[in-house]
Amino acid sequence: MAKHSIAPRDVLKQVREQKIDFIDLKFVDLFGTLQHLTIPSDVIDEKSFSQGFGFDGSSVRGFQSIDESDMLLIPDPSSLFLDPFFDDPTLSLFCDINDPVRQTAYARDPRGIARRAQRLVRSEGLADDVFFGPEIEFFVFDDVRFDLDSQHGYYFLDNSAAFWNTGRGGPGEAPNLGHRAGRKGSYFAAPPVDRYANLRSKISNVLRTTGIQPELHHHEVAAAGQCEIGFRFGPLLAQADNSIKFKYVVKNVVDRFGKTATFMPKPLLQENGSGMHMNLSLWKNGQNLFYAPGGYADLSQFALHFIGGVLRHAPALCALCAPSTNSYRRLVPGYEAPMNLMFSQRNRSACVRIPVSGSSKKTKRIEFRTPDPTCNPYLAFAAIVLAGIDGVRRRIEPPAPIDQNVYALAASGGADHIEQTPGSLEEAINALEKDHQFLIQDGVFPPEVIEAWIDLKRRDEIEFIKLRPHPGEFQLYYNT
Repeated sequence: MAKHSIAPRDVLKQVREQKIDFIDLKFVDLFGTLQHLTIPSDVIDEKSFSQGFGFDGSSVRGFQSIDESDMLLIPDPSSLFLDPFFDDPTLSLFCDINDPVRQTAYARDPRGIARRAQRLVRSEGLADDVFFGPEIEFFVFDDVRFDLDSQHGYYFLDNSAAFWNTGRGGPGEAPNLGHRAGRKGSYFAAPPVDRYANLRSKISNVLRTTGIQPELHHHEVAAAGQCEIGFRFGPLLAQADNSIKFKYVVKNVVDRFGKTATFMPKPLLQENGSGMHMNLSLWKNGQNLFYAPGGYADLSQFALHFIGGVLRHAPALCALCAPSTNSYRRLVPGYEAPMNLMFSQRNRSACVRIPVSGSSKKTKRIEFRTPDPTCNPYLAFAAIVLAGIDGVRRRIEPPAPIDQNVYALAASGGADHIEQTPGSLEEAINALEKDHQFLIQDGVFPPEVIEAWIDLKRRDEIEFIKLRPHPGEFQLYYNT
């Protein structure tokens, strides 16, 4: 049975047939952190899928105040999967969130925002489907320690496969067998240099059991356990669910093997960061709206206007798609960082790339490379689509494509006309504050969501980092 046709009675049938003990209700807070509530399977019935389950919204970051805390989780039957990480048989469902007083969808529910974006594209007649194919990178470490207080602040990461452990060993320790790549030298490395091939295969097999279709996996550039596992594209809302599920599976499988995974964009100095490149295309009447043979990269005028909208709004999009202070450690020159507000067929320093692998009318797509895995995929996917739609509606022409090495151009003074992504989260938040009409004009993003996002990012993250001494400052200034 196709996932989209699953009804509440199908869920209940699976509960009976597979002797399921528990139902795990999953949702995310405003910033994309996974939350869950587990209930015995015998308390769920068909009414539960319309009446929902109560929870305290004031305890969830970015949601309700304490005087309006009661909220409802409404399970979505189409998101059903057998959860591989519970000892007792457990089915998991992603949930929408309702306001029990107003009996309406909760305005700040990220999943509801993604659903509205998907609905808008169809109701406007722009397209029948929006397909996303996110490429989510992550690091695996053997050990992580960090602490921050009034009189100290530090982090320590280790990975036995990393280049800094080439001299490791000695009396009483296991022998050092070498097999380590140098800095930034692990892209597509083969075992035994790639020590994580089997681990990625384990993750891929678990992903398959949850309904995600892996298509490839490999070691990424950073020589300290940076990995990528690609999975098959799909519709906007389902892929946002899958992105949350992907991180959930990766973290739990890696934990079972006594290791730790992080989706921080830039955990290591002078190594490539982790991105969440977003491949997308729009389809109508079975036709790919991005494809038209003969033009640059066989892109249609529709696609060019869509790209024009994404580039025009890219600084504001960064506030949602690269939403951490750490994101801007990644968006710097020299690490294949997609920080240039331009598009190109092959240039990985461009914000928008047209993959050569998407050369046919079925595979033609654009790749927005600036996002990273700290984003809330429900909000990021929706925002990218709305930026593109704004470009289509207003016929925004993108800057001329650039297929040259932008870093070489910059060295010769020939790249001064190319705009770049914001240099910090603070700059990105300021851009969003000035440019968010494209998000709210059709009711997809309520204004209160934008306001809350800006306020909480400034208060809880930007100011948090600003107020604290940096370890590098001691190196620079302690003896002045």
